[in-house]
Amino acid sequence: MILLTAASAAPGPVAEQVDGDGGTSPFYRWTAPVPAAGRMLREEPAPEQALPEAAPVRRILYSSTSGVERGAIAVSGLLYLPKGRAPAGGWPVVAWSHGTVGVADVCAPSWAGPSTRDAAYLGRWLGAGFAVVATDYEGLGTPGMHPYLLWRSEGRSVLDAARAAIAARPGAIANRVLIVGQSQGSGAAIGATYLAPSYAPDLHVLGTVATGLVMTIAERKGTGYLGKDAALTDPTKMDGAFAMLRVGGIDRALHPDIDPATIVTPKGRPMLTAARTACLHDMFALAKQRGITGANSFTAGVKAYDADMEPAFQIPAAALTVPVLAGTGLADSMAGTSGQYDAVKALCAAGSRIQWHTYPGLSHGGAVNGSLVDSLPFARALLAGRPVADSCKTLQPPGPVQTPRAGVPFQ
Repeated sequence: MILLTAASAAPGPVAEQVDGDGGTSPFYRWTAPVPAAGRMLREEPAPEQALPEAAPVRRILYSSTSGVERGAIAVSGLLYLPKGRAPAGGWPVVAWSHGTVGVADVCAPSWAGPSTRDAAYLGRWLGAGFAVVATDYEGLGTPGMHPYLLWRSEGRSVLDAARAAIAARPGAIANRVLIVGQSQGSGAAIGATYLAPSYAPDLHVLGTVATGLVMTIAERKGTGYLGKDAALTDPTKMDGAFAMLRVGGIDRALHPDIDPATIVTPKGRPMLTAARTACLHDMFALAKQRGITGANSFTAGVKAYDADMEPAFQIPAAALTVPVLAGTGLADSMAGTSGQYDAVKALCAAGSRIQWHTYPGLSHGGAVNGSLVDSLPFARALLAGRPVADSCKTLQPPGPVQTPRAGVPFQ
């Protein structure tokens, strides 16, 4: 993926930079009234991508509904079709929700392109006979704040992308949907699965695949939960890049009347600028270069600003209506493994059908493509109407986070 540094990103007006707006083309700015959710607004050829399994890729703009009370909105994304003629009835479709790239518009995968890892992953789904529609999420690429990690917003973007793709390609894309997401996208995928029966009952969702789980299930039942490390929940204890994305994304979306700059220290100010103009790996590099951490980035005011984050982040405890495959790399030091176990356990306790796979030696990134050994057979079973295995009666805690295995791609 081509990433912009804070110095090289398009500067844009100061007002735009509060929400990371700017730097993308006029294609992303829809000025007419937005029609009902799930309609294709326009398309254009996407820049060439390294996906030999795909026909020419299309950049798309479609209608959706904001998850943070902005009403009808336009959302951008990408549409991939396999090469060749569609089968009778059309290709089933993967509704893909990507992992964290940043909150600035220039980080949107439809603008910057997917990472090499994600391109390899989506190529496998295309090769297996699925179309893929990949949302950028609300406010990423398009004007307005990106409600980072807020599942209601991201879930609606995922579902409306599938609706728009199916309607725009009658006969080529079937209304047979598999929701798939990684990391940030895992919460989007589970959120979309939870929302689908009420928000998009017209979609025929077959099941869901979620890897590198970044989510909390509310109202957990029973005992034996492991809990998350504070470094995954408290911005003052988080990595400097993720802490600033949380404050500039989640908290900014929940408190649009407050500029996060009011609770950022002089030490953290370069990271806030980077969050508004650059992307994740540039932010990692800046944090390392300047010693910026969550602990030295914020004033005491962050506590009040961040106080209502967790209720908005938590997905309700409810029985999901379709089977879910969850995948966890046991060397996942980025999302941790205990929180992933807790999420699976809570979904099981709520009555969901969860198939959980763990991958020794695979990291947060390595488990994406590593999980295909299980997720592709899972998807084929769902397409064929066959039952899939459920892990809920055999769950075991994952143990300490392992060391990543050498020689595995994308570790």
